[in-house]
Amino acid sequence: MTRALFLATIFCVTFEKVHWSLGGTITLADVLTILFVGSFLVDRIATGDRRVAPTALVVAAFAIAFLVVYLVGFYNLDTVQGASQFAKGLVKFALHFAFLVAGVAYLARHGRAFALRAFAVFVAGITANAAYGIVQLALARAGLNLDAALLTPLTRGASQINVYGAIGGTQSVYRPNALTGDPNHLGIMLLVPLLALTPVYLRARRPLLGALLAFLLVVEVATLSRSALLGLGVGVLVLFTQYRGEFLSRAFALPLALVCALLAWVVVRRASFFEEVIRSRLQTGDRATSAHFGVYEFVPDVLQAHPLFGLGVNNFSVYYAFVTGKDNWGPHSFYVALLVETGLVGTALFGVFLWWVFRRLRVARVLEPRLAWGLTAAIVGTMVANVFYLTMQFYYFYVLAAFALALPVARRHVSDAD
Repeated sequence: MTRALFLATIFCVTFEKVHWSLGGTITLADVLTILFVGSFLVDRIATGDRRVAPTALVVAAFAIAFLVVYLVGFYNLDTVQGASQFAKGLVKFALHFAFLVAGVAYLARHGRAFALRAFAVFVAGITANAAYGIVQLALARAGLNLDAALLTPLTRGASQINVYGAIGGTQSVYRPNALTGDPNHLGIMLLVPLLALTPVYLRARRPLLGALLAFLLVVEVATLSRSALLGLGVGVLVLFTQYRGEFLSRAFALPLALVCALLAWVVVRRASFFEEVIRSRLQTGDRATSAHFGVYEFVPDVLQAHPLFGLGVNNFSVYYAFVTGKDNWGPHSFYVALLVETGLVGTALFGVFLWWVFRRLRVARVLEPRLAWGLTAAIVGTMVANVFYLTMQFYYFYVLAAFALALPVARRHVSDAD
């Protein structure tokens, strides 16, 4: 049961749209995480086994440190709305780190072979999400809403593909968001399989894996996410420093050439349409771009008032509402959220946490060099993309961190207790 719940959690962790309103928003990932952590604890209690991997204990220590920072920041709140947002943020934090502690402990106990199979399940979930996005895009062009047909009966909530705009007032420009809440979220999540599996493919050179990477790259481009493409570029540079010779090989060039040929064929068929779309995505003075950069202007003002512990977890939107009148606008930058909501102390603590994750990945390169370098590039690419987005606050990033931390400590064999 615990294994099934763990695999189900990591498979569904990117399905943001699958959620329900029950006195708040509860996602499928929330439900599965609670069930997995509960089942893991019951297993340990039932067997009387109190052994925990040291890496999981360090994660727990980080969780306690973050909790202390957040509780101190609570005293900077001055509104009822702020306290409500703080409570919601604290619940998400508890679920994320509960999964991270239990996930690292579980992977460490069950061996490296299981960890690799579990990572394949994680990638399969992201791939299923991407496939949904392609079907969603094809049906939207035919005037159909896939979300209304499949998700609305399940969640009782309305959702649809992202409509970026219209060319000539008649031709809609669609950006697939699949089962995520935003096409940029989908694009940044796709960085994980694209970057983590590229070094593996360069060595194994399996056609099926090459086809998978080619498909995911096509979906990546379809999202039209500038942040995701920036993260992908930086992640590829990280990998290029290690595998530059293999990047010039036929095994890499052929799938890439096929993707480029497919995209060129699509663009040529509707040249004027795509010319307008590409020109709009290259603009830096549009309203969306200004909003992304504009949130950084809040950082000095907030740090002047609350430099050490910030405004309080999950409270940027409350502060933003006082400034602009909009109460549903997030910081659109993980780093702005980190500085504004947790101050210099919280930001420094998260920096130490990331440093430790990279240190563990350096150890993992001895055991699984290809995957370890791929995970390193995936995390770096995600960090770059989060200059303008917030996906490092989502469940999938904690799943990614769990694999990065567990890879160097996963034993080769399963213990008798398991």
